Amino acid sequence: MNNQELIFSLALAKMPGIGDISAKKLVEYFGNVKDIFTESYPNLLKIPGIGTRMATYIIDHRNLEIARKELDFIHKHDIKVSFYLDGDYPKRLKECPDSPILIFYKGDIHATAGKIISIVGTRNITRRGKEITSRIISRLAENHPDVVVVSGLAYGVDITAHKAALKFDIPTIGVLAHGLNTLYPSVHLQVARDMLGKGALITDFTSEVIPDRNNFLKRNRIIAGYSDATLVIESGIKGGGMVTADIAASYNRDVFAVPGFPGEKYSEGCNMLIKSQKAYLVESAEDIEYFMDWRGDSRPEIKQITIPFSLSPIESEIMDNLIKKNQMSVEELSGITGKPVCHISPVLLRLEFSGLIAKLPGNIYRLLTWKK
Repeated sequence: MNNQELIFSLALAKMPGIGDISAKKLVEYFGNVKDIFTESYPNLLKIPGIGTRMATYIIDHRNLEIARKELDFIHKHDIKVSFYLDGDYPKRLKECPDSPILIFYKGDIHATAGKIISIVGTRNITRRGKEITSRIISRLAENHPDVVVVSGLAYGVDITAHKAALKFDIPTIGVLAHGLNTLYPSVHLQVARDMLGKGALITDFTSEVIPDRNNFLKRNRIIAGYSDATLVIESGIKGGGMVTADIAASYNRDVFAVPGFPGEKYSEGCNMLIKSQKAYLVESAEDIEYFMDWRGDSRPEIKQITIPFSLSPIESEIMDNLIKKNQMSVEELSGITGKPVCHISPVLLRLEFSGLIAKLPGNIYRLLTWKK
């Protein structure tokens, strides 16, 4: 992207009242960013979704002046910029409808990394939480040198995950809730510098944006969308980690949670995610490897079992089909059996609880070896 294209893209990203989804629709309609700003006011009003307010913002050339100042900052501080249609834009993030049209970063964003996991949770991490985070990252680093750890560089779980990734020599990416002219919290500045050696700091906020509460919530969509899966180490019922887990689920990404004792404040969120089936229960890196199928053929086969009860007709039909194909999606099973997904899902849940099948990422169900 040349400087002129970047100025128009920056102006679009900074425009009041236009979010990332609307901005993408405009780019799709016009074919490029420049033509958005060169269109006349009357013609803008003819475009579906553009009212007088948005049209006024578009023709206001002050947005272009602001963009030029931001471009000067970008060049001065050697900041890299990626547009959502660029080839180096992180491919997982590109799949998310509300992903930012522009990201700003320093370091290596690992756009084609093989395995990426976000690790999030409370800012009040316990000693147990620190030990679990370190143990999981240690084993993932040992078995998967290509794994990348993503978090938000905040206190607690975030900084623990970044430090563990650095300790075990795997890349780690910090997603910031402000522009790249500062770092919050400043106490993590040295860790952030160390991360640039084999990772990155990224944000969708321009230089003058300061860290405030809404920005932290907004950046969580990047943490969730950047990764194959999100792991919640410890969390209360409310908090940024729970928000990130919900966003990840909305993107059809896998969510994992570490369980804790009932009544423990910073385990309540994780336990609720597991209890409501929004997250898989994990206690180790091996659990993550299993659910993500990162072990491939090395995963040990589950021993053969005998069914101690009779199956219903629909259960038998599902099992017979899984015997033939070993694993199938819920949509495939719905099509074969002629039953809607809402009727199939409870049956699959019963079979899963009975130990006959296992649910894999992407609503795929896998047969566990058995005999009638």
